[in-house]
Parts: sequence; structure tokens; C-alpha cells
Amino acid sequence: MEKVVVKKSSAGLGLYAKTPLKRGEFIIEYAGKLLTAKEANRKGGKYLFEINSRWTIDGSERSNFARYINHSCCPNCEAYIVGKKVKIRATKNIKAGEELSYDYGKDYFDEHIKPFGCRCIKCSKMHLKQKSRQQSASC
Repeated sequence: MEKVVVKKSSAGLGLYAKTPLKRGEFIIEYAGKLLTAKEANRKGGKYLFEINSRWTIDGSERSNFARYINHSCCPNCEAYIVGKKVKIRATKNIKAGEELSYDYGKDYFDEHIKPFGCRCIKCSKMHLKQKSRQQSASC
């Protein structure tokens, strides 16, 4: 975990770059117990990462630091699959101290994020602008 550190974020806890990361650089593996699709459906939860229609990684263990990477509608990382492993790489240059994020995908977003509102930087700024316009219009 030398490249990253877990700290508070707008969404609770987040994973942050300790050092600058270059675009395309491998950052961390999303680790955990390998479950069949049937086991994953039975277990449920937020830290399940579907590899394909047959396999899912249960990343709920706190030793899986990649679980702290939050969703963003404008991410700086991406997850990619190699065999039955999920790896995370930078999609742009990331400065030391910057929070890591990737797009969790439509299904996860619709089920777990949309009902409560997205708290990524892009959406937070958009919500602040909308709120500011509403307050200006009511004055």
C-alpha cells in the first residue's frame, strides 16, 4: 500500500495517492474471496465486484484497500480484469494527495448511489451551482 493511503472523503472514506501516479500506471488490485455468481447473489452487499457472469470478488475485507476507491462520474482510474483478478490503473496523471475514483457502472450506480445522490466532485459542484441558482432566484 505504498502508493496509496485511506483518508476521510466526501463519501465517508476514500483512497488517496501518496505519490504522483502516471496515466496508465497500475495502482492496486481489488482483492478478496472469489465467489460464484450464485454465492454472490445470496451474499449481496456493496463490496462485490463482478468479474463475469460466473465469478465475483468479495472485497469486503478491510485488508482490501481498493474497496475504499469511491465512484465518480468523472473518474481518474479504471478497473480492468486479468483472468480472475481485478486491477486498478490511472486513466490520467494523478497528483499526490488526490482522491482515486472510478465509475462503478450503471447497475451499481442505479442500485446504491442514485437513491441517495452521487457525492463525487463533479456532481457535488453541480449540486452547489443548482442550489446557488435556486437561492438567487428566491431573493
